[in-house]
Amino acid sequence: MRFYSIPLFITSIIIFSSCRNSKTAESLCENQSEITTSLQATTANTEYGKVAGYIENGIYIYKGIPYAEAERFMPPTKVTKWDGVRSSRSYGPTSPQGKRMGWYSDEQAFAFDWNDGYQDEDCLRLNIWTPGINGNQKRPVMVWLHGGGYSAGSGHELPSYDGTNLSRKGDIVVVSLNHRLNVLGFLDLSAYGEKYKESGNVGILDIVAALEWINKNISSFGGDPSNVTIFGQSGGGGKVSTLLATPSAEGLFHKAIIQSGAMLNTMESKWSRRIGTAVVRELGLNSSDIDKIQNIPYQQLLEAGEKAVAEVKVEADKEGFKTFIFGWAPTIDGNILPSKLFYPTPPEQSKNIPILVGTTLHEFCTSTYNPSIRNITQEQAIEKLKVKYGNRVNEYIEAFKKAYPNYTPKDLFDVDFIFRPSVVEFSNIMSSFSNAPVYTYLFTWESPVLDGILRSMHCLELPFVFNNVTLHGNMTGGGSEAIDLGNIMSSAWINFAKTGDPNTEGLPHWEPYNLNNESLMIFDNECELKKGHDKDLLDIVRLFPIRGL
Repeated sequence: MRFYSIPLFITSIIIFSSCRNSKTAESLCENQSEITTSLQATTANTEYGKVAGYIENGIYIYKGIPYAEAERFMPPTKVTKWDGVRSSRSYGPTSPQGKRMGWYSDEQAFAFDWNDGYQDEDCLRLNIWTPGINGNQKRPVMVWLHGGGYSAGSGHELPSYDGTNLSRKGDIVVVSLNHRLNVLGFLDLSAYGEKYKESGNVGILDIVAALEWINKNISSFGGDPSNVTIFGQSGGGGKVSTLLATPSAEGLFHKAIIQSGAMLNTMESKWSRRIGTAVVRELGLNSSDIDKIQNIPYQQLLEAGEKAVAEVKVEADKEGFKTFIFGWAPTIDGNILPSKLFYPTPPEQSKNIPILVGTTLHEFCTSTYNPSIRNITQEQAIEKLKVKYGNRVNEYIEAFKKAYPNYTPKDLFDVDFIFRPSVVEFSNIMSSFSNAPVYTYLFTWESPVLDGILRSMHCLELPFVFNNVTLHGNMTGGGSEAIDLGNIMSSAWINFAKTGDPNTEGLPHWEPYNLNNESLMIFDNECELKKGHDKDLLDIVRLFPIRGL
C-alpha cells in the first residue's frame, strides 16, 4: 500500500495545481466542491418560516422546501407555518408514480442516469439555486417544469436538472419543483359533486401554487418576482403550454420556453369524467361512498386508473377525439381551464409573453430502439415507407432530400414528425396573435455515446440548456464540442430569461418567427439560421396520421 501512495499523492498535487493554474483543467476540477452548511450563512426567510440550505462553490442551494400542502384530490392550500429554522438541504419526496421501465434497458439507464428518489403523496416541494440571498438583488428567475408527461418524473430525476451551473453562469435564480402526477393529479371526479369539482386539474393547480410561492418569497433568495421565466421539456413543455392558458397563472410568469412539448389541445371533461366514473366503478365505489377513495392504497388506485384510461380511449378513438396525451392530463373544465388551449384563438393572457419553442431532430429515434434500421439501405427504406406513404413515397423522399440534402436512409425513419409539426403549428398561431416575439429552434447535434445510437434524441438538449454537459456526460460524452455548444445554448436561454431575446455570442442573428420567414435556429457544432427548410416535407407528412396535435 505504501508503494502506491506516493504516486497517488503526487498525482493529486498535479491535479490541484492544474485547478489553480490552468483553465484547460477546469473539467478535472468540477467535482472538487467546497460546501458550507452554516445556519447563520444560509438562513433565508419565507412567509411560512425560515429555511437553511448550503453553499457549494459560491451557489446557495435549498432543496425540498414545501410550497403548498394538499389532501388527496383536493386543491393545494397554504403551508402550515413552522417555528425555528427548517433544514432544506436534500430533495423532498417525488409524486407516487408507476415503475420506470427504462431501468430494464441498460443503455437507457446508463445514458439517463436517473435519480428516482423516494415517493410520497406529500410531495409539493421546490428547490432553489441562487448566487446570493437576503440582499437587494433582483435576479431573473427560471422555473423548471420536469418531463414525464403528466404521469412520471420529478424536478431532480436527471443530472441535467441541477441548477448550479446555470445559476452561476447567468447570475440568475433557478427553481425546480415536484407536483402531483397521474391519477393523483388528474383524476376527474367532478361527477361526484362540488367537493371534487377541481380534482381533474389539481396537478396544474399545484404548479400555480408553486408560482404563487415564488412570487411572494423569491426576493428572499435574490430573485425578481417581476421577471420569471417558466421552462420545461416534453411533459414539462406541455405544462408550460397549459399555463399560458390558465387564468390563475396570469401575471405569475413573464416569459415561456417550451422544449419538445408544444401542446395545442388537451383533455376535455366529457372524456376525463368518463375516466373518473370508470375508476370509481372499478374500485367498487359509488356516489354515496365516494369519500372512501381518499383511503384507497395508491397502487390499487393507479391500476384502476390505468385500466379506465385504456377503456375510455377506445371510445374516444371511435368518436375521433384526438389529443397529444390522453388520460392523465389537464382538463378543459370551464373553470381552471375555461376553454381549449389555443383554438379557435389563443387566450388573451398569453398575448404579451415572449416564447422560445423547439425540438430535437430525432426525438423518439427509431434506430435507437430498432437496431435493424441503423444500416438499412435506400431500397429497403423505400419498401418500409410504402406501408405509410403508399404511392406518395417518392414525393416524401424528394421533399426529405430537399430538407436534409445529406441524409442517410435511416434518417427517413429517425427524423421526428411528432413534435416538430406541433411546434410549427403552435408558432404559426402564436406569432400571428401575439404582441411578443416567438423564437423557434431545432437541436440537431448528435451524441457520440454508445457508438452514436442515441443520435439527437428526446431530452438530449437538456444538459446543454442547463450548462451541465460534463455533469451529464453519460448522455453527451462530455467532449469539447459538446461543451462549446452547451456554453452557447445556456447563454441563449439565460439571455431570453433576462430580456426576452435569446441572441448571444456564437449564434448568427436569431430573428423572431413569423409566417413569412419561418425563422429556425439550428443548434449544432455549427449553428445556423434556416427559413422554412422543411415546409414542403411537413406538408406531405401532415397528410398522413400524426399523433394528435
